[in-house]
Amino acid sequence: MNSDLTSFDKIEQKIGGSRKISNYIIGGMLTIGGIGFLLASISSYTGRDLLPLGNPSTLLFIPQGIIMGAYGVIANLLNFYLWYLVYINFGSGSNYFDKSSKSVEIKRKGLFKDVEVKLNFDEIKSVKLDISEGFNPRRRIALVLKGRKKPLPLSGAGELKPLLQVEEEGARLAKFLDVNLEGLK
Repeated sequence: MNSDLTSFDKIEQKIGGSRKISNYIIGGMLTIGGIGFLLASISSYTGRDLLPLGNPSTLLFIPQGIIMGAYGVIANLLNFYLWYLVYINFGSGSNYFDKSSKSVEIKRKGLFKDVEVKLNFDEIKSVKLDISEGFNPRRRIALVLKGRKKPLPLSGAGELKPLLQVEEEGARLAKFLDVNLEGLK
């Protein structure tokens, strides 16, 4: 979440989406694996080696070739889905806070359509820091809205920033919105 404090009455934060190096690596591995399983299945059916490694033409088509073909189809379906998410940059967007109009605008790219949330400052109860450490750590900033139990997350999914940076951004946002900051222990 990159904050741009060009003036003291507006804050705009850009949120990164699914275009991460880890998604490219997983997508590449899934592509290679899925194509490999399909080629092994076709090799066992035709009796010709289509892969440079191993000897898949010696496999029996039933049951090994069929199962490898199913693995290949499933891997390629997941592969297309992941590459589509990377292509549309799923989850990317922006947070825009305007003090002069007392409005908040949160935009994210969705799977089939974009999500846009518009709020007024008076609908915001507080800014919450959701911090959990351990095996699956989470450090995010969220808005607690009046009349809603679940907070509205502002940070991107999978962002793991240093704790001090998250606290500073949360404190700066709470001061800007003139609300309390929750979640610090």
